[in-house]
Amino acid sequence: MGQFWVSTSWLLPAYGLMGAVLALPWSTGILRRTGPRPAAYLNILMTGVAFIHGGLVFRSIWNSGSQALLFRWFSFADLQLDLALDISVINLGALELITGLSLLAQIFALGYLEKDWALARFYSLMGFFEAAMSGLVLSGSLFLSYSLLEMLTLSTYLLVGFWYAQPLVVTAARDAFLTKRIGDVLLLMGVIALSALAGSLNFNDLYAWVKTEPLSPGLSTLLGLALIAGPVGKCAQFPLHLWLDEAMEGPNPASILRNSVVVTCGAYVLIRLQPIIVLSPVALGVLVLLGAITAVGGSLVAIAQVDLKRTLSYSTSAYLGLVFIAVGTEWPGVALTLLLTHAVAKALIFMAVGSIITTTNSQNLTEMGGLWAKMPATTLAFGIGALGMVGVLPLGCFWGLRMGLDFLSQSSAWLVVVFLTVNGLTALNLMRVFRLVFLGPPQAKTRRAPEVPWPMAVPMVTLSIVNLLVPAIMTRLSLVPPWEYLNLPMTSLLIATGIVGLGAGLVLPLSKSLARSTYRPLRIVQDLLAYDFYTERIYNRTIVAAVAVLSHCSNWFDRYVVDGLVNAVGLASLMGGEGLKYSISGQSQLYLLTIMTGVGLLGALMTWTLW
Repeated sequence: MGQFWVSTSWLLPAYGLMGAVLALPWSTGILRRTGPRPAAYLNILMTGVAFIHGGLVFRSIWNSGSQALLFRWFSFADLQLDLALDISVINLGALELITGLSLLAQIFALGYLEKDWALARFYSLMGFFEAAMSGLVLSGSLFLSYSLLEMLTLSTYLLVGFWYAQPLVVTAARDAFLTKRIGDVLLLMGVIALSALAGSLNFNDLYAWVKTEPLSPGLSTLLGLALIAGPVGKCAQFPLHLWLDEAMEGPNPASILRNSVVVTCGAYVLIRLQPIIVLSPVALGVLVLLGAITAVGGSLVAIAQVDLKRTLSYSTSAYLGLVFIAVGTEWPGVALTLLLTHAVAKALIFMAVGSIITTTNSQNLTEMGGLWAKMPATTLAFGIGALGMVGVLPLGCFWGLRMGLDFLSQSSAWLVVVFLTVNGLTALNLMRVFRLVFLGPPQAKTRRAPEVPWPMAVPMVTLSIVNLLVPAIMTRLSLVPPWEYLNLPMTSLLIATGIVGLGAGLVLPLSKSLARSTYRPLRIVQDLLAYDFYTERIYNRTIVAAVAVLSHCSNWFDRYVVDGLVNAVGLASLMGGEGLKYSISGQSQLYLLTIMTGVGLLGALMTWTLW
């Protein structure tokens, strides 16, 4: 029976797609009399089936070992493109994380989007979203991974632009799509280069090819930089990080997945490509540098935000920056642990955020306060998720951060400082948000704030319990390092920075107006962080301006040179025809003489040219 579940594991990515297709009659408006709810129930059912099927396959693989499923899609000359699935414990663990969080997010959406007229369309898009992520983590081929990354980019665009009647939403969807396309195009160059060099895009074949094929330093560097460009865009890393902030304009249930498992998928592809990227020390250095810049910069920018979802989205980019550092320093185990623990904690935090937005109809931190007594379940969920995000023993991200510090302390002291800084700043920011939202006197929009209905409360409470059980789950999966290898100084520093950050966030003076300081140096720092180090303005005055000038020059050249030349030829033909019509005599011998003269001149010209 176990082999049967493994042999049918190709269905795992298809369940979400089947849910999306089955919901089309409602999402396209063909069926209206029943309302949009059947589309939601169908997608929830298919996600539940995927979760159960994945669990059965995981149990079978745990006892028998990993297997590969290979379907030949295209073969010509020495190029072979396969739809390959790698059925392993790690891949299935990632799949269970995706389907489990997707199931909870879809149930959560029943309450969050209860009165939305496009509920069926949302669930169709969520099924499409889930299918792309599920296929991506099971993929055993770079060709299939790239195809599914494109599918993920499209689904992100559609979900961010879900409320397309709002101009800001349309802009956010466009920017998210175009920003990701930059990384995708560069990744495509790397995929094409690998297909030409290795002759196969299956990961196992690529790993074997890398061990035997010598590459020049220049080629390996270009190849490595191209391969990391895609994950940089997918994981919202500097300089392609602005899209995740704008993507918060989409519905919150989609943001739950986007900030937990969608960015995880991009990093997962990076981890699969790490044995190839390691050929280039330059590419590894770029990974570490980009990760460090995003981790520290994102943590600082998050502190200055007043939008509830945006301050947490910058935190997502910061933690993915730590993952990039782990991959760049060749510690993929640390990266995987950070991805797992961060995804579970961040999903819970965004569920709590969705509850707050539903009740208050606001996501402005300056308009909130006093919700702890009115929304106890939401308060508890946010607190558990926040503690799971920072280095608080024994919850969540403590284990990934501890492993990172243990390994990096042996070689890169400055990266230890980066990890500790991010942990402290994240703790400070989460405590700041907690105080502004849940503590203090109630504001106008929080005086009447009942707890959310059961479709939102049940998945939120369920995920709170899962967060508390993460240490036990990790121990069961042998992901927690033995205590005898405990690096006591690094562990003490990790716990201390978490406590210092929480303490600083607790005593930091906060103003509900969050007014700009009258002290000029402090005001400059405030504006610098609030506007993300003016990154968008720098882009507008450099890259965007350069593209605008280039487009203007291209337009001028096309209009006056290309079109002018074509129009001149046309005008010459017209004038020549008009002039020749007056020479028409109707005498055939004259026409014959003209033809013979022209042919003779043409022959003489050709003879002269040959000589």
